[in-house]
Amino acid sequence: MRRVAARLGVNPTSLYNHVANRAAMVEDVRALVSRHIDFAPLSEKPWEEGLRAWAWSYRRAFAQHARAIPLLMTERASAPVLLAGYEQFAVAAEAVGWQSRDVLPLLTAFESFILGSVLDMSGPRVVFDPAGQEESVPRFAAAFETLDAEDPDDPLATRAFERGLEMLIASARPH
Repeated sequence: MRRVAARLGVNPTSLYNHVANRAAMVEDVRALVSRHIDFAPLSEKPWEEGLRAWAWSYRRAFAQHARAIPLLMTERASAPVLLAGYEQFAVAAEAVGWQSRDVLPLLTAFESFILGSVLDMSGPRVVFDPAGQEESVPRFAAAFETLDAEDPDDPLATRAFERGLEMLIASARPH
């Protein structure tokens, strides 16, 4: 609360005129970001297509606010806009055969992947650096070297998201 107040140039106690407590402030931030997630594809498109569109929308919404992710993980999600979206996810998942008990693990798997991807986007273009260790990790170093030939406007984080999302979607039908 002190950091938010300092950033706004106000006294920390004046924030409590607008939010009840820290948890309420976190939920307000969550609501502001989450309102940009498009949950509609989950009910408007076939399951796999809906998941794909929703996941990309989720990633775009949080890409603008990657630094908020650790903050949001400190409080339980109760923002109505997000819970309404979760309801759409649950309905769509159950419609393709997921049991109620499996909906939260499924949602959490997707969210963990999406938010992890956003954090990956917010860091260095590539977090690996085998420089000076090529002899001990030759195959990895060779894979790393291919990045130099890649288009810098097509970051590794995006390609990794595309690949990982397709892997998740391929296993998103109940067994």
